[in-house]
Amino acid sequence: MPIFDAPDGTGLAFHRLGEGEPLIVLPGGPMRASAYLGNLGGLDAHRQLVLLDLRGTGESETPADPATYRCDRLVDDVEALRRHLGLERMDLLAHSAGGSLAMLYAARYPQRVARLALITATPWALGWPASADERRTAARLRASEPWFAEAFPAFEAWLDGSGDFDAVFVPFFHGRWDDTARAHAGREEAETNDEAADAYGGHGAYDPEATRGALARLTAPVLVLAGGADGGPAPALARRTAGAFPHAACVVQPGAGHYPWLDDPEWFTRRVSAFFA
Repeated sequence: MPIFDAPDGTGLAFHRLGEGEPLIVLPGGPMRASAYLGNLGGLDAHRQLVLLDLRGTGESETPADPATYRCDRLVDDVEALRRHLGLERMDLLAHSAGGSLAMLYAARYPQRVARLALITATPWALGWPASADERRTAARLRASEPWFAEAFPAFEAWLDGSGDFDAVFVPFFHGRWDDTARAHAGREEAETNDEAADAYGGHGAYDPEATRGALARLTAPVLVLAGGADGGPAPALARRTAGAFPHAACVVQPGAGHYPWLDDPEWFTRRVSAFFA
């Protein structure tokens, strides 16, 4: 397992899967170890995946300063990885909360981004969070499923602030609530650094107006992929995200939730590998 030093001396780990030209992968969570990404549904058959464990997660060291968990501070770690790998420009894929990190990186280092894929990424960095109504609308698509009656009231309570996050409504984040999804969800708590997650989007992490302005000048091609059954981001928000870039395409994976490579690996890898070909 390779280790490199961040600018503040924190040792950061990354994992290589597959062969060929590297594709840098930033995990979401926020601050979940990259192990949850697996091989992204078989994408490692097309590119060498370089999966970064963000500081304080997975095999990476815990930093001396917890303030460095903030999303804008993590941009320096991504740039340190690029330099460590000796890449002049890099292809970048980011999932979920990692999408905001990728957007901040592209805004600060546009000349270093060859292509960018944002996978079910809520654009906090652009100042556009997923709304409760969008999440409710997506959740109601699952009304025929046996777990819906118990899960939906708890989900609504979480959305309106009267209830806490509850494992009972985790199925809403998956397009298919099967054994694979249950096993994937069951690892989340152990793989996530809660302290780091709380700091990730802390005060000062985002400057949406400046980021939108910088990304409006990005010359790299961008793919924004949404799940048809995902409420955060819903397809409409993904299309709005794509509109923030001058050279972006938005695609919606039918029936997919927040982890589209689990719901239909063949569809996901076919579309994403074609973008990075």
